[in-house]
Amino acid sequence: MYRRQAARVVGRTIAAVDAPDAWFVKGAEPAEVVAAVTGRRVAGARRHGKLLVLDLDDGPDDDGADHDEPDAGGPDAGWAAGGGDDGGVRLGLRFGMTGRLIVDGAASIDRLEYSSNRDEAAWDRFALHFTDGTDLRLRDPRRLGGVALDPDEARLGVDALVAGCDDLARALGTSRAPLKARLMDQARVAGIGNLLADEILWRAGLDPARPAGGLTPTELAGLHRALHDVLADLMARGGSHTGDVRQAAATDGLCPRDGTPLVRRRVGGRTTVSCPQHQT
Repeated sequence: MYRRQAARVVGRTIAAVDAPDAWFVKGAEPAEVVAAVTGRRVAGARRHGKLLVLDLDDGPDDDGADHDEPDAGGPDAGWAAGGGDDGGVRLGLRFGMTGRLIVDGAASIDRLEYSSNRDEAAWDRFALHFTDGTDLRLRDPRRLGGVALDPDEARLGVDALVAGCDDLARALGTSRAPLKARLMDQARVAGIGNLLADEILWRAGLDPARPAGGLTPTELAGLHRALHDVLADLMARGGSHTGDVRQAAATDGLCPRDGTPLVRRRVGGRTTVSCPQHQT
């Protein structure tokens, strides 16, 4: 969702940068980030799990031809870590639970589960201003996200959007850790947060607390189907907070599938909602 929105700025050149919150800039001083990206062109926008990456280059070649741009249309476009041979840099944006991307004054998500419903410009933690007068802003009231120059993508596991059943099996391995905790481990599968994990496991009919490495082949195949169904469905609805099980927990507290009272507990250190009847 954020990648599609960020793709609108591909081809624009950065004229100025606002980085008023030093806490929000990770691994470098704000002035270093400002100096590294100012004057560069956005050559591509892609995602790797929860990380949104803007690939930046120096703009048109000396002969006036544009550099080739990474395909902004697919989730597997341009995943290689590190800057290119042309000296390009990468700008990584993380949104946490409360950050939103604002492009040209519009946000793709109006409301987040754990964020304020108010819309304050004072919550703009980072902004890119382009030469055509447009801008891109990261608005985060609780400062749970962040910005990093050349983020270490090698530390992330396979992106959940393109994970195959074999990828999922390798991520779960033979671990005795809770299934939900293993799914949320970004070093194994990148892109699954707390709300998504609850919805995936609810649809797959799997108890979040059961050992990750104990799934049968049939259960693993069902988990893989549920993962991709949930990602497609909730992206179309508008975000991870639109999942069936969490919405039910916030209203009548009954499982939408079988009417059983939902249970709320801590699994892997995170608040978890599940159905004790069909999730086994």
